[in-house]
Amino acid sequence: MSFIARNLAERIATEIETDHATLLGGTKAADIRELLELRGILLFPRINLTDAEQLAFSRTLGELVEQGDKGLYKVTLDSKITPTAEYLRGTVLWHFDGFSDDVPARASILTARKTSPVGGQTEFANTYAAYDDLPAARKEALGKLRVVHTMAATQRDVFRDAPAAMQAVWASFPPKVQPLVWTHRSGRKSLLLGSSADWIEGMDKAEGQALLAELHEWTTQPRFVYRHEWHVGDMVIWDNCGTMHRVEAYPDDSGRMMHRTTLVGEEPIA
Repeated sequence: MSFIARNLAERIATEIETDHATLLGGTKAADIRELLELRGILLFPRINLTDAEQLAFSRTLGELVEQGDKGLYKVTLDSKITPTAEYLRGTVLWHFDGFSDDVPARASILTARKTSPVGGQTEFANTYAAYDDLPAARKEALGKLRVVHTMAATQRDVFRDAPAAMQAVWASFPPKVQPLVWTHRSGRKSLLLGSSADWIEGMDKAEGQALLAELHEWTTQPRFVYRHEWHVGDMVIWDNCGTMHRVEAYPDDSGRMMHRTTLVGEEPIA
């Protein structure tokens, strides 16, 4: 059994060298979950798990979200394979998954099956660390704010000339109000941002959006970010409760294919 962890940056991301038997046996599941919360991103370079192995390994970490084929969702811009591919275009913007959920997904596990020759890299930002480094007075002020998240906000910067029918679909998703600062059961706090964050309750809309833009710039500065250059067989786990992520744009016909499993949420936003 091998299990060697190396930090890739000071504030985010750890690379783990291990083997299939260790992952599938579940003997390191508790360590992986602890490291994930601490570091935000875990990379298993070229581990090359099969789909069945990825599903089995994911289940050692928690309950799986029912999605795709028996819990495995294919991330591709090919709508013939993934009918919701159109909405994946919005993932070029910083986001967390499940902005409208009271209990967002705990984490996602992503394996590269085919990479794009151009673009397709993924960036992750540690929203715990971004909050921790704010001045005390700023933390206190931000802790009182609540943010309105909308589907339209996740899409309109990607589809700038969206037809009325598309905008009507966005509008069919009800807005969701979330705290700007998520106070976790552990006592740690993180910023709850992302492309879905549309405006701030009780604040002039332009002023609120300016503040959100400022906080996004703060949270995505290099010291809080890890950028992953994918190789086939790489597997990355991200903490959906303490990070944001985005993909760099890639051609529709690149064939890029990622297989994702997702852990059911365990903690309500509070």
